[in-house]
Amino acid sequence: MPTTTNKQRLLAQLFSAHKKGHEPAEPELRPVLEQFIYGLCREGTTRENADRAYRILQERFFDWNEIRVSSTREVEEAFHGMPNAERRAERLISFLQEVFETTFSFDLESLHKKGLKQAAKQLSRYQAANDYVVAWVVQQTLGGHAIPLDEPSLRALRRLGFIENEEELEAIRASLEHLVPKARGPLFGDLISNLASETCWDEDPSCPACPLMGECPTGQEAPRETLTPARSSRKPR
Repeated sequence: MPTTTNKQRLLAQLFSAHKKGHEPAEPELRPVLEQFIYGLCREGTTRENADRAYRILQERFFDWNEIRVSSTREVEEAFHGMPNAERRAERLISFLQEVFETTFSFDLESLHKKGLKQAAKQLSRYQAANDYVVAWVVQQTLGGHAIPLDEPSLRALRRLGFIENEEELEAIRASLEHLVPKARGPLFGDLISNLASETCWDEDPSCPACPLMGECPTGQEAPRETLTPARSSRKPR
């Protein structure tokens, strides 16, 4: 397990090496409900895919209520080509149904008046919620310091030796939130997500193309025959 100093060095290299050409846009200001929905789109995939899915949802459906009363198959089309498309659609419909049944509207702005812990606790009660989506809303809209971590990001962090397999998610996030300044939290999330998407794939990672290979124990221990850059445009699975 890297020491705190080694972790800081890894983070510095991630910020300096991998963000070239990947400067993310400023977090888009969205109401709480819409940010929750965007979090459902964003988890486990790239910002590009999430932006496309969110745009399709807005263009193909008149409003959130129409999505609530639509079939899973109709909503699933917005997530075409993304991991767990059917499950995303089910979670989105479930979330909108729960919100409507409890508020008779699609407005969660009252959460801004609650403390961060209470707001996060209330969001976590929705069946569609998980640690990633709640952290996403807290970071992007509620003004808290939270780092959303999905499976691709955790995979990359484990391979880098940044975390150990047995570490609890809560402890991992607490450690990262201590090391990554609040102002750089969104950038960190985008960069580790890009790393997972572009080189640190689930199968056959492209270690030679990784800007952190020199610091990555997984890349250094990979068999030599796997350390030849692919000549084709390999897509992550």
